[in-house]
Order: sequence, then structure tokens, then C-alpha cells
Amino acid sequence: MTTSLKGMHDVIQAVMPFENRHLFDFRFDLDGKPRRYGIPDPEGWIQISDAKSAKLGALIERGLKRFVYTYDFGDDWRHMLTIEATGSADPGLDYPRFVDGARRAPPEDVGGIPGFEEFLEAIATLKHPERKRLIEWYGGAFDPDDINVPAIQANIAKLARRRALGKAAFAKSRGLTS
Repeated sequence: MTTSLKGMHDVIQAVMPFENRHLFDFRFDLDGKPRRYGIPDPEGWIQISDAKSAKLGALIERGLKRFVYTYDFGDDWRHMLTIEATGSADPGLDYPRFVDGARRAPPEDVGGIPGFEEFLEAIATLKHPERKRLIEWYGGAFDPDDINVPAIQANIAKLARRRALGKAAFAKSRGLTS
């Protein structure tokens, strides 16, 4: 469980799949105190810790079971994440891994839940006045029931390759490989 909360953000971006163009944060209570992690505010207006510095495994060891992830503070995509179980990693597998999912995620910048509902209604209604424009805006047909597993698997594979390269570089820098 060496993944940071920033790494968790990257995984969520890969499976949604959003385009990682907006700010995000993770919020939870730990040790009786509210915590917030994301991209630190360089001007200090918002008290937020660096998501790169918080390791998911260490948080789970301290009792974290549930947390909220918010992406795009304008559209306000909030996700309640629950730790159901943990286990040892299989050294023969690449991580992260995509296990399963259902339904396609909303497009980036669709306008939050109300905008997504309007988008779905418009593209499903052949005579809707906004249908053609929204299909062009999206870049093609949108099937909310098609999760597009191949695209998600490709995104996750990129993260796994990046992680493997990072681990190899770290091992090399420590003289752990020949």
C-alpha cells in the first residue's frame, strides 16, 4: 500500500475517465481531526496538505475506512470511497488493476449532476434541440451503459507501467539492482 492519495487520484482519473484538468481533494476525519489533501495552495488561502505525501496504506493502518474524493470544484463530482478489504500484493501482477465497473462516467465539464442529466436526456431524445450540438461537443455518440473497458484498461496499464518504471528507478538509485 505504497500508493499516495495523489496516486489514488490518478487511478480515479483513469477509470472515470476524466482528463485531469481540474483540482481535486480528499477529505476525511482521522484521529478525531478533519483532514484535507490535494494540491497545496501556494498562496496559503486554503489549508490543504499535499496528496503526494499521504500514503494510503499508512492512513488505513491508522483506521481510515471511508473518505470523500471531490474532483472539479465547479462540477463538484463527489465520490464516497470505502475501504472494504486489504491484502498483500501479488508480485506477479501489475498494479494498479481494474477489476470491474458499470456504466460510463460523465464527460469532463458536462456541468455536474444537473448538466449530466440534461446531457443524457438530450442525447437520448432524437428530436431534442440540443442533441446534435451535444454529440458534437462530446465528440461522438455516448452510450451510458457502455463503460468502455478497453479504454479503462489502457489507462490503467499506463499507470502500471509508470509505477513499474518508478520502482525500477528507485531500486537503481539505491543500488538494489545490477
